[in-house]
Amino acid sequence: MKVIVGGIIRKDNKILMVQEAQEKCYGQWNFPAGHLDEGETIFEGAIREIFEETGCKVKLTKMLPIISAKGSSNIVRITFLTELLEENISFDPSEILAVKWWEIEEIKNMPKTDLRGEKMILEMIRQIEENEGYPLELIREMES
Repeated sequence: MKVIVGGIIRKDNKILMVQEAQEKCYGQWNFPAGHLDEGETIFEGAIREIFEETGCKVKLTKMLPIISAKGSSNIVRITFLTELLEENISFDPSEILAVKWWEIEEIKNMPKTDLRGEKMILEMIRQIEENEGYPLELIREMES
């Protein structure tokens, strides 16, 4: 099972998205996210992935509902809402093609093929618009 962690950064009614450089999803837009590394908490992993893909420093504020996807490899995706602490857009061009602020309506009106996981992204947008989100305290970090 793969655990994907990431976050949604909002500023001035816009959301920061990354354009993927991976071959399987080349050119598609997504929220900054990636695989949880061995020995990381989901909080640490989300902050690291957001920073690696955008150059932005954030504070995690809430958690969206966890997404569980089955298929060739089972995936659990944990996405956080964030507070932008420092915006310094930078990224590895071998992983990310571009980083861009988008209006929510622009995202909702993108062609399906432009979004990586269109159903998932639109569901997260709906959750944001309906002010869904859960306190971070629902997750307890424990030493193994």
